[in-house]
Amino acid sequence: MFNHNSRRMINCNRILMTVSLAVFISCHPDGKKAEIAQTEKQIKKKLATFADFKKIKGVDNVQDVPFQLFTKLDSVRFFVAPNKDAAFMKIPYGKLDNYYGFEEFDDFYSIHYSIENNISNSIEAFVLKSEFTASFDLTLKGVDLYEIRSSTYMDKPDFKDKSFAKYGTVEEVGSDEYQAAFPSKIDEVFTKNPDVKLKGNNWISSENGQEQKIQQYENLETEDGLLSYRYIGHSNFLGLEIFREESIDANNSYYVFYNPKEGFSMDLLTSGYPHIVPSINRVSSVSNNNDVGSDLLVAQYLPESKKQINQLYVNFTGFKFGDERKAFWINHDTLYAEVYPTNSAPANGKKQKPSYIKIQLRSNIF
Repeated sequence: MFNHNSRRMINCNRILMTVSLAVFISCHPDGKKAEIAQTEKQIKKKLATFADFKKIKGVDNVQDVPFQLFTKLDSVRFFVAPNKDAAFMKIPYGKLDNYYGFEEFDDFYSIHYSIENNISNSIEAFVLKSEFTASFDLTLKGVDLYEIRSSTYMDKPDFKDKSFAKYGTVEEVGSDEYQAAFPSKIDEVFTKNPDVKLKGNNWISSENGQEQKIQQYENLETEDGLLSYRYIGHSNFLGLEIFREESIDANNSYYVFYNPKEGFSMDLLTSGYPHIVPSINRVSSVSNNNDVGSDLLVAQYLPESKKQINQLYVNFTGFKFGDERKAFWINHDTLYAEVYPTNSAPANGKKQKPSYIKIQLRSNIF
């Protein structure tokens, strides 16, 4: 049986529990409210609007941009300063938006961004390196090497099929495989003809004491603007001299072929450095397209008429060629080349990261 002292103790305990519970109930909500308020204050402090960013003059010439930035995220963060604790805003990534990079920091890039692509409404913002890739750091990872814009096979253009698969395969290879394949190169190596010399502003060919003008060197006036010519070398297989024709106004170039005795060979022309395979009368070239990506041309040379028949032309969209001279055939079907992603570009002393590909044509394509 309980005595009076026991009852008093139980009553006291009940009172203490009631008081403690009351204190807990009354104090805890206030503490929680204070914690939530502090968190909301921190969040508000970190959230920014476009009005918080420095207004700047927009980019009106892409050539003035040190580098561009690219991302595969659906949304990115703009910080008001190159600090992870700085205020920021999150915006959806737009495929038509340009992210022009100007400076590089430890964890950030500074960019010039035109709001809604309005150049007069531009800001400076800072973006995380973890969310963007600079143009000089781009690689072929995730690039569809088979994607093409158009092709022409045996004079039949095709603008519908957007894959190279029907012509052959394209794959990225390591630099070791590329270097190991180089000794198997079967392209003709051009040599300098000692009879071809630059005299004044003219390229001339001298034979048996007789001089024959081949072409003017610089500032040749034509309907298409001013042209200049740089001597590449002599092709023993073609028996022709090769020059690079450069347009000063149009900013493009072609490789043209001359017989000093007969003049310019109108029916032989490549847009890129010529890769000639004498064993199958092939004249081919790789070059970068002025609109997008790069071009591959494969043609057959007809020795009797000194003409070329274009067999295959392809405009790739996922990559552009590096040094055109570094492409080479190792057999009639396999071409190796140094390439870069389409949007790749060097910046501020930083070189692009070269990649290497192997293109294999179907064995029965020609």
